[in-house]
Amino acid sequence: MRLARALELTHNIASTPNAIEGLDALLDPSLVEQALEQAGVATLRKRRLPLEMMLWCVISMAFFRRMSAWDVVSRMNIMLPGQRPLVAPSAVVQARQRLGSEAVRQVFDLTQKSWHEAAGHPTWAGLRLLGVDGVVWRTPDTPENRARYDSASNQHGDTGFPQVRMVCQMELTSHLLIGSAFDGYRSNEMKLAEQLIETTPDHSLTLFDRGFYSLGLLHQWQQAGVERHWLMPLKKGSQYEVIQRFGRQDAIVSLSTSPQTCKQWPGLPERLTARLLSKTIKGKVCQILTSMVDPLRFPSDEIVDLYSQRWEIELGFREMKQTLLNSSYTLRSKTPEMIEQELWGVLLGYNLLRYQMVEMSRHCPGIYPCEMSFTACTWAILGFINSVSADRSGNIPKYLAELHASAPHYVLPHRREERVYPRTIRLKSPKYPIRNKNASQLN
Repeated sequence: MRLARALELTHNIASTPNAIEGLDALLDPSLVEQALEQAGVATLRKRRLPLEMMLWCVISMAFFRRMSAWDVVSRMNIMLPGQRPLVAPSAVVQARQRLGSEAVRQVFDLTQKSWHEAAGHPTWAGLRLLGVDGVVWRTPDTPENRARYDSASNQHGDTGFPQVRMVCQMELTSHLLIGSAFDGYRSNEMKLAEQLIETTPDHSLTLFDRGFYSLGLLHQWQQAGVERHWLMPLKKGSQYEVIQRFGRQDAIVSLSTSPQTCKQWPGLPERLTARLLSKTIKGKVCQILTSMVDPLRFPSDEIVDLYSQRWEIELGFREMKQTLLNSSYTLRSKTPEMIEQELWGVLLGYNLLRYQMVEMSRHCPGIYPCEMSFTACTWAILGFINSVSADRSGNIPKYLAELHASAPHYVLPHRREERVYPRTIRLKSPKYPIRNKNASQLN
């Protein structure tokens, strides 16, 4: 009887379709298998929740923010058949722990390399446009998270939730992420950006915010590969010496490095040569510093206007927090290991959506993926993912082709340049309520 039951279960596993078969069209199973092996979690034992399916659970936790991990597994049917129709919630928790965070990070790294190679990004002067910026994520206030990540503080002690500081590198025309590094709240963004040097592709131009002004970081960034240029606003109060002028607002300058910086960055010269450009925009002088010193190949007017593209990475962070996570700014995991897994799942899920938008943009000549509605495309792609678990895998290619063919409906109108919203300082709310006095009491 036991043998007959075992044979029946084996037949059900082999013949019953599950969501993972259709989701292979979105995520290459060979890359997933390679990532699990590199992370050291691959196993021959088959459970009802294999690690390949749990990877989709972690990704779907970012897609369906208001659903628990158990609801995600049940709704998407990412489990093998068994004696019971559903698995216990504790089984999902244990499966996430077996998967760990390193495996999800490996999948993110392997897929981003594959997707960037297949995307065929447009270039400017032969350089791919990249952006680097930082963002902060809020975690649940548990003793483990507070000990690992810390939080902001004032004279009264720690305040708010524990937070994770993250620095990401993004391709600006597609919003596809290239790399990410994160640590506790009190970590330095420039130290995190240093970890992104090795993932930076050759023949690229990286746009930085002025907060990343570090001559050691910029020099190392440029010297780590072939034509790895950088561009950023000149930090206020920076001292420089003009070496050569190409025009009134275009010059080659020399920047001196401090002894402390030379100690932190071995091999850093005493002086660094860069190009300084100036342009008056609405009565305000903007100064841009860059490593692109060739005036013939890199026109000065185009370089200054190019810096406005750095805002694309800010839009990417907004898409992740407000659209993808439905403005639920606090992550759901209670331990640091699961927080890291959840963050890599968010980045991987965002990249998956963005790569599908790259494929959809091929049906819209002259349109970049960043010119398509992320919200509308996300609804369409998630609708496709939801249909995977309810249909046979043989119909998936047809549905995927229909998804890509619907791309022209999601193209956004051209952005209006006159819509500018300058940053303002918000008024600090008082600590205690203020009682308004009547005019009669003032006499």
